[in-house]
Amino acid sequence: MPEAATGSTAATADAKTATPATPDVTVATRLKSIFGGSVGNLVEWYDWYAYSAFALYFAKSFFPAGDATAQLLNAAGVFAIGFIMRPIGGWLMGVYADHFGRRAALSLSVLLMCAGSLIIALTPSYATIGIWAPALLVFARLVQGISLGGEYGASATYLSEVATKNSRGFYSSFQYVTLIMGQLTALAVLLVLQFWLLDTHQLESWGWRIPFVIGAFCAVVALWLRRSMVESAHFEAAREARAASKPSMLSHIKGLARHPRAVAMVVGLTLGGTVAFYTYTIYMQKFLVNTVGLTKDQSTLISAAALFLFMCLQPVFGALSDRIGRRPLLIAFGVLGTLCTVPLLTALSGTKDPVTAFLLLMGGLVIVSGYTSINAVVKAELFPAEIRALGVALPYAVTVSVFGGTAEYIALYFKSIGSESLFFWYVTGCIAVSLLVYIVGPDTRKTSLIDRESH
Repeated sequence: MPEAATGSTAATADAKTATPATPDVTVATRLKSIFGGSVGNLVEWYDWYAYSAFALYFAKSFFPAGDATAQLLNAAGVFAIGFIMRPIGGWLMGVYADHFGRRAALSLSVLLMCAGSLIIALTPSYATIGIWAPALLVFARLVQGISLGGEYGASATYLSEVATKNSRGFYSSFQYVTLIMGQLTALAVLLVLQFWLLDTHQLESWGWRIPFVIGAFCAVVALWLRRSMVESAHFEAAREARAASKPSMLSHIKGLARHPRAVAMVVGLTLGGTVAFYTYTIYMQKFLVNTVGLTKDQSTLISAAALFLFMCLQPVFGALSDRIGRRPLLIAFGVLGTLCTVPLLTALSGTKDPVTAFLLLMGGLVIVSGYTSINAVVKAELFPAEIRALGVALPYAVTVSVFGGTAEYIALYFKSIGSESLFFWYVTGCIAVSLLVYIVGPDTRKTSLIDRESH
């Protein structure tokens, strides 16, 4: 079998000695492992978005009394610090996953997220301990940023390796199912506390701690579930193949440097997808209020309903990729995203009808599903087992931090100078760049290095 463009000679030699993941486990064990890998991702993203959802209530507890806007800006700044840590987390946890195993990395990542949530939940207010309150908040978000940065690569790699060849797209799509479910769960907890259990004063004084306690408890449950997961046989085979050389953790970085084309492809295929994803999910709730003119309640309802349907689409598109290939879905996202983003967002900004707004938003999310449903498996299929988690995590985390994390800021900046439509073209341009990558890149379903390790 010819060597893949993204692989090295050594990697191919190791692949020949590897054993497939699929025959070593029963269907029930595989499903249990996939569930364990996915549910931890849900908890991680719940904890991550709970910070954003409840910042309005806890900002005054961590920062000096005074202007509420300044307190919220401080809280937003700490949120941004978490984004900065994601590439570091992708590097550290990716190396850890490739050196010690996918299961070990997934357990460590959810443990770190649990620790971060507990710190936030238990930290006394600024009025009680002064500057230590924001210092502990920053530390907690640093820990959570490392955790989340590493979770993506480890879970994408694990789900792709544990699944069978003919269902890899379907099962790996559950990474985004649980990601979106984490967002929805954080939103649901906020709505329950807001409308049924607590008043505003209670939420601001102590109620904001509840979601972080919930997150820490759920992380413990996820940790318990992950303890029963089987280790990926692809990792075990790669570890046995390199055992004689006694490699250091630094060797994984050197190994990644031998795959510049695969790293560049991860950056390129992520660029347009992450900007589109953050535009239609994270930023959209503000867009519906500030630009469309809907009420906050209408915006929340539309966003929640659209996210739920978006979540349901992921396994459908993932399964489709198992039949027609990954590349057609990516190209469809690239072409439709390039052609339709400006018309969709322009029409959305001009409507005043909630139903029309929902339909237009869903149109955008259907297009984005061509990327979100399969991006994890595509990246995993580009790298050999010995550096797969790092190869998926690090370039992805850097790209998301630079482009996804700044999408909302860029959108608000263009709106502030009265040129909001320029943001629509910015999103289009990012997708167009990724489209070029999709066109020249391989269909990883056919060239997958995961499959070559099974031969």
